[in-house]
Amino acid sequence: MTPSLPLRPLGRSDLAVTPICLGTMTFGEQVAEHEAHAILDHAVERGINVIDTAEMYSVPARAETFGATERILGNWFASRPGVRGKLVLATKVSGPARGMDWIRGGVADMTKADILASCDASLQRLRTDVIDLYQIHWPARNLPTFGAIYFDPAKDRAMASIHEQLDAMATLVKAGKVRHVGLSNESPYGVMEFVRTAEQHGLPRVATVQNPYALTSRALDNGLDEVMHRLQVSLLAYSPLAFGALTGKYDDVGLNGAEQPGRLAKFETMKKQRWGRPEALEAAKRYNALARKHGLTPTQLALAFCYTSWRVASTIIGVTSKAHLDENLAAWGTTLSPELLAEIDAIRWTLRDPAQ
Repeated sequence: MTPSLPLRPLGRSDLAVTPICLGTMTFGEQVAEHEAHAILDHAVERGINVIDTAEMYSVPARAETFGATERILGNWFASRPGVRGKLVLATKVSGPARGMDWIRGGVADMTKADILASCDASLQRLRTDVIDLYQIHWPARNLPTFGAIYFDPAKDRAMASIHEQLDAMATLVKAGKVRHVGLSNESPYGVMEFVRTAEQHGLPRVATVQNPYALTSRALDNGLDEVMHRLQVSLLAYSPLAFGALTGKYDDVGLNGAEQPGRLAKFETMKKQRWGRPEALEAAKRYNALARKHGLTPTQLALAFCYTSWRVASTIIGVTSKAHLDENLAAWGTTLSPELLAEIDAIRWTLRDPAQ
C-alpha cells in the first residue's frame, strides 16, 4: 500500500500540494476524454491534489489539438461538482510561438495583452473562475531551452520585458482570475530577475519553476537549485522518466521495437528531441541497469531520485492509464541508499546530462 501523500508549500504562496502532481499533456492525443476522466478520478482517489496542464496541450503540439487538454479538464470539473475546490489547478500561457503559427498567429512575443487573452481563454476552456498557479510556459527572451545548450547574444531581439509580463500577472491576480504565478523552462538569471522585478515594483512574486529534472537531465543542479533554494521558489519537476526512456522499455529494442511504445517512440517529432538522443538513451540504459542491480525497477529508481530530492516540491507524472498512475504512486516511499546515490553520480560524472 502506498503511504499517504503529505502536503508541501509552493514557494512563499499559500498553496500546499502533494509531492506527486498529475501531468495531463497526453490527454486529447494519446488518451481519449473518457479515459482521461477515469485517470483524473483515480488520481483524486489516490490522494493527488494538484493537476498541471497548459493552453498548448495536447502534445505533440498540433493546431487541431490546441487547448484540447484544458477542455477535457473543464468537462471533468463540470461533471464532478465540488472536485474543483479540492484541487490545485496549474496551467500555462505559451511563450513566443516557436514555429507554432496557431499560437497567437505565430507572433514571436508575449505581451501583456497576449497573457491576458490567453488566461481568459484558458479559464473558459477549464470552466473555472480562477487558476491557482498560472505559469509562463517558456521565456519570451532569447535563451537556450528544450535541449539547446549555448546562449547566443546575437539572437537577442526586442521583446516584452519581464516587468510587462509581471504587470500582466498582477492584473490577473487583482481581477481574481489567478491566485499565484510561476515560470517554466527558466534559467538562473530568469528566476532571479523575475523575483527582483517583483520585489522592486510590488508585482506578484513567482512561487514556482517547472523545469525538467531526471537522471538524464540534471542541468538544474548547476546553479538553478541554489537560486531557487535561496529565493524560496519551488521546483515542479517534469519528465522524471525521460519520456519513458527511464522505464527500461527501450533498453533492448530501441525506439522502433517496443511492444507498448510511449510518446517518445510513437511520434517522430519526439524522437528528434533531447530525450531521444542516442546519448540520452545510452545513459538511460546505464541507469536502468543500475536500478536492476539494486533490486529496483527502472521506474522506481528514476522516480525515487526525484521524490526524495530536497530540490523537488512536486514531481509531475504523465500517464496514459490508471495502471501507469498506480505504478508511479507505488514508487513513493522508495529510499535510495548513499551508496546507490554515489553510483548514480558516478554515471553522471561520465555521461553528464545528455537530455538537458
